[in-house]
Amino acid sequence: MKVLTIGDVVGEAGIDTLHGLLRRVKRDHGADFVIVNGENAAGRGITPKQADDIFAAGADVITLGNHAFSKQQIAPYLDEHPDVLRPANLAPQSPGQGWGIYDGPQGLRLLVMNLIGRCDMHYGPDNPFLCADRIFREAEGKYDIALAEIHANATSEKLAMGYYLDGRAAAIWGTHTHVQTADNRINPKGSGYITDVGMTGPVVSVLGVRVDQSIAMFRGDLTEYFKTAPGDCALAGAVFEIGRDGRCASVTRVWEQWKH
Repeated sequence: MKVLTIGDVVGEAGIDTLHGLLRRVKRDHGADFVIVNGENAAGRGITPKQADDIFAAGADVITLGNHAFSKQQIAPYLDEHPDVLRPANLAPQSPGQGWGIYDGPQGLRLLVMNLIGRCDMHYGPDNPFLCADRIFREAEGKYDIALAEIHANATSEKLAMGYYLDGRAAAIWGTHTHVQTADNRINPKGSGYITDVGMTGPVVSVLGVRVDQSIAMFRGDLTEYFKTAPGDCALAGAVFEIGRDGRCASVTRVWEQWKH
């Protein structure tokens, strides 16, 4: 089985890139299941229409992150769509759910969990490590293969989660920092890992934002609300090849450019 994970989709340009590339990338890599992080589809947050567009482009599951509720209209959508996951360790009264079990290829049951980090971010969420333990307990006997996304700022927190879930989740990948890392590997107990799968959106940008606006912010200048950068885009992600025994055989980075 091959699982394709796609990094943070930024703006309508990122959604257009998914429509332009995702099905071909899925076919070229022989991917059976696709997980897309969509929390920046609206710049900050995601709307129901954008979630529908990401599914139409070929996603099986959409994950979110620290901007999960930046667009309030997504709240009822999350309750109605268990294939859109907000972080599991947010407050328990939050709309939607943070993990689910989905039908995979060859009759496999796939447990997908979405966790959010706390280091250098907000410390409001519960501890993601203890939350992962709780999910495994609640899902025991109900799944065959586990997959975990950690939406976090600190590479140390992502690395620690990769080792913490090693041998329990077949694949662990990071999102949020929008820059693809080159540390794709198999951890000692057989789990595939990469610290960040990257971003799907404008190539000439700073994390998807117009270059001039980002530079102005770092200079301390007054700047307007961030806008998605124009120009060519790229789809970034990773493919995890997983055996029926739950061990990962390979992790392959994906980066495909697309003229927007």
